[in-house]
Amino acid sequence: MNLGLKDRVTIVTGSSQGIGKAIALGLSQEGAKVTICARNKDTLSNTAKEIQNQTGNDVLPIKADLTKREEIDNLVAQTFDHFKRIDVLVNNAGGPPSTTFMKTSDQHWQDSYKTLLMSVVHACRAVIPHMQRAKWGRIINMTSFVAKQPYDRLILSNTLRAGVFGLSKTLSNELAPYNILVNAVCPGWTLTKRVEELAETRAKTDGKTPEELMKSWENQIPLKRLAKPSEIADLVVFLASERASYITGAVTQVDGGVIKSLY
Repeated sequence: MNLGLKDRVTIVTGSSQGIGKAIALGLSQEGAKVTICARNKDTLSNTAKEIQNQTGNDVLPIKADLTKREEIDNLVAQTFDHFKRIDVLVNNAGGPPSTTFMKTSDQHWQDSYKTLLMSVVHACRAVIPHMQRAKWGRIINMTSFVAKQPYDRLILSNTLRAGVFGLSKTLSNELAPYNILVNAVCPGWTLTKRVEELAETRAKTDGKTPEELMKSWENQIPLKRLAKPSEIADLVVFLASERASYITGAVTQVDGGVIKSLY
């Protein structure tokens, strides 16, 4: 299937590793030009070289802290200066710390608010004018299954990622006249460094080994395994493509069946 992504210019935030990296690679494999960003310059540079070596396509690495609006604005400006257009934005950010409500400080709330919600607001605000002029665009906001089915000790993610749903749906309505499609994706448990770190933190509290804890997560999933990052990326790449031309305002889970609700 030709997805029509060749030479489309895409920005994937939080993309030096994990799901973000898989999405950037998937887009590049389809012929898209990709800007990737992260805070660690060395990891970012290595990821850019790795993707370029695999696909032969242009990858632009830009160091950026998603909690700082000026750095997001710079990310978008440098992408436009380099590629002269912006077609696709994938908002992806790492998860906040595991904690319960009464142990969550005001600083935790503020930091997570900036990372999970305001980074999406700022990135969308920066790219939308470019997409409006082109009368074409795709915005995909990465959230988590916990936004639909809250999980214990993930109060920050449970709360703020659900807010991204409301933002996505509102933007999908406002931007439809410009042929800009806005969707949200909810990954389930996925084999990433973030999940491994979460398992290590939880294991200490629960008196289990990280392996035992991850096995318990697998047992909650009908498919009985965690996702590979590439399996999340496959849906995102499709939503970024010409083939997804009548999908907007949707919230789609890629979770192996872990979410039990009908909606």
